[in-house]
Amino acid sequence: SPNNADYNFKYGGSLGMKAKSINKFRAITYINDIKTYLGKAIELNPRHIEAHWAMVELYMQLPAILGGSEKISLKCANQLLKISPVDGHLALGYIAEYNNKLKEAEKHYKQAIAIGDSPLTYEKLADLYENKTNQPEKAIKTREISLEKHQRNNLNYQIGKVSAIYNIELQKGLAYLKTFLKNYSGKEVQPIEWAYFRIAQIYKHLGNKVEAENWISKALSLKIDFKEAQEEKRLIRSL
Repeated sequence: SPNNADYNFKYGGSLGMKAKSINKFRAITYINDIKTYLGKAIELNPRHIEAHWAMVELYMQLPAILGGSEKISLKCANQLLKISPVDGHLALGYIAEYNNKLKEAEKHYKQAIAIGDSPLTYEKLADLYENKTNQPEKAIKTREISLEKHQRNNLNYQIGKVSAIYNIELQKGLAYLKTFLKNYSGKEVQPIEWAYFRIAQIYKHLGNKVEAENWISKALSLKIDFKEAQEEKRLIRSL
């Protein structure tokens, strides 16, 4: 019903998805409706975490000419901080990261970890280290702490991936990827051929051409049109 917070949130969200998929000029006509429905969801349920989050992202991502506003986004994030401190710090971290204020983002993600200690809080910090601040060792360390606490098999892959991409802590990366394969259940986010691919990359870094070729062939046997693996195979051949 229109007087239900979830209904308004979902309707506003579906308009948001539609606005993203059509051309910019038509999308403009959706923006006021999206703001209205999300605002109504919060009015009906002031503790609606997802609606607050949607507002934070909407005002941050919209250009100013279409009503985007960092000031409003920060206001929404600070409201979120009052209802759910973990989400509040994650939202403030998101805004800081969006503005490339990486030290500030790191501070908020660390505060989110201190309060929530959830897999998501660790992943936000690790992702910042891996993709924004170019500190792969810190990304590995953060994920190791998360893995110890939360035992998520995907983390074994993520640690190995950083090792393979940045050519660091190779033996450690190899061990984590092999643990990922040993514990593989099919429920993981990452398909198994990507683990084979990362193992091949690590063997390439170690100068072990035979093992690298063996693992890249395993990756390609599962997915023939695996473009990254085809490229890697060429690199391994030239060792």
